[in-house]
Amino acid sequence: MHPHNRTGTPVTRTTRMATSDEQLRLMTRIARLYHEQGMRQPRIAEELHISQARVSRLLTQAAKLGIVRTIVVPPEGVFAELEEEIAARYGLRDVVVVDVEGEADSVIPALGAATAVYLETTLMEGDRLGISSWSATLLAAVEAMRSRPGGRFLEEVVQLMGGVGDPQVQVQATRLMGRLAELTGAEPVFMSAPGLVAGATVRDAILGDPKVSSVAAAWKNLTIAIVGIGSLEPSPLLRRSGNIFSDDDQEQLRGLGAVGDICLHFFDEQGTLLDTELNDRVIGITPDVYRAVPRRVAVAGGDRKYAAIRAAVLGGWVDVLITDLGVARRLAGRPDRTERQAP
Repeated sequence: MHPHNRTGTPVTRTTRMATSDEQLRLMTRIARLYHEQGMRQPRIAEELHISQARVSRLLTQAAKLGIVRTIVVPPEGVFAELEEEIAARYGLRDVVVVDVEGEADSVIPALGAATAVYLETTLMEGDRLGISSWSATLLAAVEAMRSRPGGRFLEEVVQLMGGVGDPQVQVQATRLMGRLAELTGAEPVFMSAPGLVAGATVRDAILGDPKVSSVAAAWKNLTIAIVGIGSLEPSPLLRRSGNIFSDDDQEQLRGLGAVGDICLHFFDEQGTLLDTELNDRVIGITPDVYRAVPRRVAVAGGDRKYAAIRAAVLGGWVDVLITDLGVARRLAGRPDRTERQAP
């Protein structure tokens, strides 16, 4: 049986015009010693009485000719092919698929744990992080994070939406910011205002306060934003906070085709921002400033949120998505729940 090249075709006489039989024999011998017997390159060089540089060169050539082929086998619970497929389909920088599915309440702990690991491994020294505070999933993520040795590595943690609401619920938003700042050594920048007000006049008056305007200025310097994706029906945490539109407002949004929101800015099924007067009542990062943040991470899952998640990625609202397996399958067009993982 002939050795094979990387495309699976035999190494033929044409190949041997450039590579002699003796070279093929030697590189096969070296490849077996290195890959099958675990022998180090200096020992191989000593054993075969050749230079270590030649050993390294022949190992590289063996890979090019297909004498050695590397196969990556994803472990159970890792969905690399599915993640890459979704990233390519929607133009995302990265996708993390969590091995859980179902309704929102059942996926929140797993999504939170996965988000904690993502933040621990990708946050860079000097990053300025913006985070939406009315998200049970993000609260779970921050609570699952571990501190990094070496003290401070983030510059700021900035609240993306007003954080004043029902006192019993506001403590959760404050805890999210406080713990994240403590874990990263960052300076916390709180938004001391409600997330939703009666109208544009009230909003403008609040944004005119120096303490509030300084937070708005900090949004323009963010290097990363991490947000939840809301559906038209508010989450329990957001509803309890009081920072929600009225039932009549929600009916208006529904009539306009709204399927979801990021930081209370609603969009339709294609991810197009709905331009309504309701946007003038939100105290939080504006869509234009948000979209200018270099890395925008969204964490959301659960069957109920599929339409909102799909719209957010279609509309370019996020470039990193952390979601559950059920939503991921649907985003990739695999409703039959089949996986194409490597054998």
